[in-house]
Amino acid sequence: SSGINAEYGGEKGDRGNDGECNIDDFYPCNCDTHILTRHSQSDQEPDCPAEYTSLWSGYSLVFFEGNGYGLSQDLGDAGSCLEDFQLMPFMQCSASDVCRHGVRTDKSFWLATDQDADFASKPMNNIDEILPHISRCRVCMGTKYVLARHSFKNMAPECPDDFSELWTGYSYVMVTSSSTSGGGQDLSSAGSCLENFFLPTFIECL
Repeated sequence: SSGINAEYGGEKGDRGNDGECNIDDFYPCNCDTHILTRHSQSDQEPDCPAEYTSLWSGYSLVFFEGNGYGLSQDLGDAGSCLEDFQLMPFMQCSASDVCRHGVRTDKSFWLATDQDADFASKPMNNIDEILPHISRCRVCMGTKYVLARHSFKNMAPECPDDFSELWTGYSYVMVTSSSTSGGGQDLSSAGSCLENFFLPTFIECL
């Protein structure tokens, strides 16, 4: 007999180290993949949060409008970060196989920087003049689920249990144009938490 009584176990051991999810030649990584877009609200490209990998950088697109109809972009998704800046990044095509660019009431809206805006001046029509007013962005990939929390106060809320802070900011809800079109922002998305509060929040191009 070994002298060990199976009815009585020892004390519970310490918690082990967290496991690692790494790709190797035999066992592919089965971690979830999450895409996050971060907007600098400046003319400088932002960095990805810790433990996220950069996929591309670009310019912060908020909203399209064509012929009075609008389509908004979730600022937390990759579609809000276009790699090239164009005043009108889409065309309208008809059933007669004819496509036209920049016609009727087409508009694009871009997240603005903190550059001083002279509301009494004439509209800007030179790309080099416009670019300093357009926010830069970066699309990032990581394995952590991202959630935005809003305090409804002038203080940043605490993260829920088992979540860690990526950044704090200001609650962004929706965009509207001079017509009746507009678009809402998913308040659970990171795009609803802008790190800076600027007026105007976006630039309208037509």
